[in-house]
Amino acid sequence: MYYINDKEYKCSVSVTLDVFNDRWKLAIIWHLLDGDKRFKELHEIISEITQKTLTVKLKELEEKNIIHREVFPEVPPKVVYSLTTIGKELESVLAAMHKWGISYTSAHGKITDENKCESTFCS
Repeated sequence: MYYINDKEYKCSVSVTLDVFNDRWKLAIIWHLLDGDKRFKELHEIISEITQKTLTVKLKELEEKNIIHREVFPEVPPKVVYSLTTIGKELESVLAAMHKWGISYTSAHGKITDENKCESTFCS
């Protein structure tokens, strides 16, 4: 058994699926792999997400210790989001997902602009 965040799981895949239960969290992590970002930067990069949803997903990732939120004592307040050590370990996982998505699409669909997705999470 696996015990984390006051929950019990029968397998490690269930733990992973519970942490990453939607596409927005993966998109946030993908973009933070490029470096620390402020809220506005993340919202501009992931333009399809609402501000409310981004706020909720950032809070969930912070609670799961995937990202770190640092508040600087300035006026107006400056908040910067970054990946924790365990969050940075997701780079190889997301890179593999990116590569697999290209392979799958090449085999069963078509790609019109492969370079578009190299540095951004495609939603």
